[in-house]
Amino acid sequence: MPIPPRAKNFSITIRQSGPASLIDVVGSLTLFESAALRQAITGLIAEKRKDIVLNLSELEYLDSSGIGELVRNYLTVIKSGGSLKVVGLSNKVEEILKITQLYKVFPEFPDEEAALKSFPSNSGSSKF
Repeated sequence: MPIPPRAKNFSITIRQSGPASLIDVVGSLTLFESAALRQAITGLIAEKRKDIVLNLSELEYLDSSGIGELVRNYLTVIKSGGSLKVVGLSNKVEEILKITQLYKVFPEFPDEEAALKSFPSNSGSSKF
């Protein structure tokens, strides 16, 4: 029996807003896609871009490997002296974060503007 294709392919888009970086995550975050997210985050850290907002509004699926990758990336950013914020949680993803108690770890904001204003290095400018 063939495995049905996923509704959306996985993709990551990085945008800049002043000193902050916004990462749009689309599709499913599983073992197969987690390396791409890790590479994006470590690349930003290497460029000294440590204020990061993960926009998960189009994240459709998250498995245990994806959860582990979110935690790993959060720790990478924090250890580098940066901050990682989360916006756009779907009901499914929010429920997963509540079940795993990770909602206590990931600072969630109602939208990108609120997340951007929360960074100490951002003077409130939210121009994209």
